[in-house]
Amino acid sequence: MTHVAVIDIGKTNAKLALVDGDTLSEIAVVTRPNLPLPGPPWPHVDLEGHWAFFLTHLRAFHDTYGVDAISVTTHGAAAVLLDDRGGLAAPMLDYEHAGPDDLSIAYEAQRPGFAATGSPRLPAGLNLGAQLHWLMAQSGVAERVAHVVTYPQYWGWRLTGALASDVTSLGCHTDLWNPWQGRFSDLVAALGLEGRIAPARRADAVLGGLTDAVAAATGIPGGTPVAVGIHDSNASLMPHLRTHDEAFSVVSTGTWVVAMAVGGGAGTMDPARDVLVNVNAMGQPVPSARFMGGREFETMRPATAMPPVAAERHAVLDSGTMLLPSVQPGSGPFPYRQMAWVGAAMTDGERMVALSWYLALMTQTCLQLIAARGPTIIEGPFARNVNFLDMLTALRPEGVQIATSATGTSVGAALLCLPAAVPPATRRHPVPRNADALRTYARAWQAHVECQR
Repeated sequence: MTHVAVIDIGKTNAKLALVDGDTLSEIAVVTRPNLPLPGPPWPHVDLEGHWAFFLTHLRAFHDTYGVDAISVTTHGAAAVLLDDRGGLAAPMLDYEHAGPDDLSIAYEAQRPGFAATGSPRLPAGLNLGAQLHWLMAQSGVAERVAHVVTYPQYWGWRLTGALASDVTSLGCHTDLWNPWQGRFSDLVAALGLEGRIAPARRADAVLGGLTDAVAAATGIPGGTPVAVGIHDSNASLMPHLRTHDEAFSVVSTGTWVVAMAVGGGAGTMDPARDVLVNVNAMGQPVPSARFMGGREFETMRPATAMPPVAAERHAVLDSGTMLLPSVQPGSGPFPYRQMAWVGAAMTDGERMVALSWYLALMTQTCLQLIAARGPTIIEGPFARNVNFLDMLTALRPEGVQIATSATGTSVGAALLCLPAAVPPATRRHPVPRNADALRTYARAWQAHVECQR
């Protein structure tokens, strides 16, 4: 039996999961909020708070179950600047901070175009290159920076003392990577960072062994292997790369909903609609589209809503009540639209139905933009939302499947350490009885969206 401890950091929560290598199931999970610290000098990630949390629970996991390997997965648009002694050259910027927008004109004069990087121009620090451009302009930072490490590999650095970046994090709308040629873009030289960004490695390589200091803090034996690590959406994709030979798509749901098409058709690839090219764990380009669906759900869901009942679903269909984009403006397929409600007043349950269908319709829009073909696999919390699944299934003729793992990112990251493991099967979601009515509702939603233009 092999147990893989997975550091799994999303934008909302930091997690430590223990994955059983035989069953590929999470046998222990602990979380803490990923709340940015306010500064000075700017809003930044609580790296030390996370580190103390991980060390404490790595020891507990090892004491109870044993830990045989460690892997890391994190959200994208994130890197850490290190000085020549391995300490922080600057606090790790929260990518939602608007500071980089202050230098947007100068940055846009330097960044390569979409054709060279597959990265759309995004606000705040959502392009990692924009973060680095802004940080290097802050007093003293450029002089202190010896190494830039993408976020999963920062934790790998602390665990092993080895420096790397990984292709999935570099390929995540950073402007720093050419996904078709598999190399750094010209922006790296323009920012003066040649030789300072840690070498790019495949996510499934072994970064190194656990240091003696971390071994003493956790009880895990020194030298325990640590994988290079992976961007979280690509961790969700990882299990299905092993089990699908034909075209398919994965929708990774969390704070961000990220749709990724493998073997799809020729999409429009419109960077103005948050369409981009990710890079998977094998180093291959993956057309992707996304919106901040988890954030939108938390913003709009009624605080006291019970699960909707059939009568409330019928009421929303009969009234034509619907939510139009975008709840979270600035990204997604409709970045410049302000949300609006159409239709009558609702109960809390009806509001939940309309919200779930809105999220499914936004997801379908993303899948259409990247010309996704084959079955669509849903990972993460939306896989438990029946109304979301019903609407999407009505709209995807090749079917919707549900990942059986509750935390696809953790299992995907664990697979980096388990080359012979067979990923868990997916479960097909049945076509709902009211599929025709849901398709009619979807056409009406699309018509309203077109009118918004």
